[in-house]
Amino acid sequence: MENKLLATVDGRPITQADIQSLMQNLGQNAAQFSSPQGQRQLLDEVIAQELLYSDAVENNLEKEDDFLKVLDQMKKSLLIQYAANKLMTSVSVNEKEVKAYYDANQAMFAQPKKIAASHILVDSEEEANEILEEINNGLDFAEAASKYSNCPSNESGGSLGEFGQGQMVPEFENAAFSMSAGEISKPVKTQFGYHLIKVDSVNEPQVSSFEQVKAQVEKQCLSEKQREVYSTKQEALKGKYPVSIEE
Repeated sequence: MENKLLATVDGRPITQADIQSLMQNLGQNAAQFSSPQGQRQLLDEVIAQELLYSDAVENNLEKEDDFLKVLDQMKKSLLIQYAANKLMTSVSVNEKEVKAYYDANQAMFAQPKKIAASHILVDSEEEANEILEEINNGLDFAEAASKYSNCPSNESGGSLGEFGQGQMVPEFENAAFSMSAGEISKPVKTQFGYHLIKVDSVNEPQVSSFEQVKAQVEKQCLSEKQREVYSTKQEALKGKYPVSIEE
């Protein structure tokens, strides 16, 4: 794409690249300046900034103590960021390191136990026991849920789908995760009422293969190595430069 000259201010060119750079800095707000009118607004803003720059130079503002203090602070901040970024980007991991990290931390990449369950929610334990008796006498659990349950899941036969630990209230979860596939619980009391729980299926924990999680492993391995490099660098610098902490 041609870097078109759009204007000149005090001998300095303003190009299409300057406008694009400004749009990138605007982030999500850039879209509202994509029209010809919006592009002209951005050009006017760049021109205004360049005029301020020319005026600041002519009036020697760059030599004022306040400006020099701000400049020094910004320089320090940028230099710290640059040094940290240079240190982090100098770190890399190879295939052997990534595989070793995976082998040593397989538990981190395990798919936790999940179950699929259905339930029937009613207001009293007595009602729950009466429904359980009907089910034991042959009433289909899904039909019972559609007929008796107070939960909106009654429209799908009481199905709650698949879920992992930490997604249900403790009393419900403790009962459900202690059951086997096909098992129906006795009434379980929670803050919502009394539940009859049927476990439809159980998916035991599984460790993802290296190939399945390779990108994730590489990212975590690199992050840990970067932390180690940063920590080592800090210790070396503390030994090189004096540090005193006031109590």
